[in-house]
Amino acid sequence: MLECEGINTFYGPAHILFDLSIRVADGQMVCLLGRNGVGKSTTLKSIMGLAPVTSGQIRFDGTEIAGWPSYKVARSGIGYVPEERRIFAELSVEDNLEVAERGGSPWNREAVYQLFPPLLEFRHRNGGHLSGGQQQMLAIARTLVGNPRLLLIDEPTEGLSPIVVRTLEDMIRNLKAKGQTMLLAAQDIKFSLSVADYIYVMDRGRIVYEADRNKAQAEMAEIRQLMSV
Repeated sequence: MLECEGINTFYGPAHILFDLSIRVADGQMVCLLGRNGVGKSTTLKSIMGLAPVTSGQIRFDGTEIAGWPSYKVARSGIGYVPEERRIFAELSVEDNLEVAERGGSPWNREAVYQLFPPLLEFRHRNGGHLSGGQQQMLAIARTLVGNPRLLLIDEPTEGLSPIVVRTLEDMIRNLKAKGQTMLLAAQDIKFSLSVADYIYVMDRGRIVYEADRNKAQAEMAEIRQLMSV
């Protein structure tokens, strides 16, 4: 579904991504693992057209999308949940979902309420009055009702308590079971290996390790070492 080949991305004179290549198959959950500042968020932003790709290819369903404006990337079927979440704090949960909902989408409000039961309970509460975990659920749900074929999620567990992380883990695993294709950027190794089919480890803008979940679990010590450098 998604193929990134030899991506190079700059912010001004700063070279951030170096010949980065990753793939995400239809129905697969792929995780980009790495410390803060290694280029995970820039990778997602490059795919979404929010960061300038100077060379390389980004293909979505065989169509080259590198250089497209972000609105066109979104319309092609890629949804993006940024680390900052960016929900509408002054709107209710229901209104946050309504403004993003695309008619005819299998991911309507009823479907996301089933996936994230706490949102149904607090559907009349303003987004700014939700807990951090509830805001993260709302950010994912709001993106889902736009009917993305590929969902990009940046640091979904950042700043959340272990109990909330486990709850979110179960909900993302449920989302995966329903066939949603996802690319997730994270630094939480345990969380990532619990939900991902395939792992890429990034360091200094490059892919330094890749493996399927079983191999990655067996080589956990090596991954921890790569992420501690």
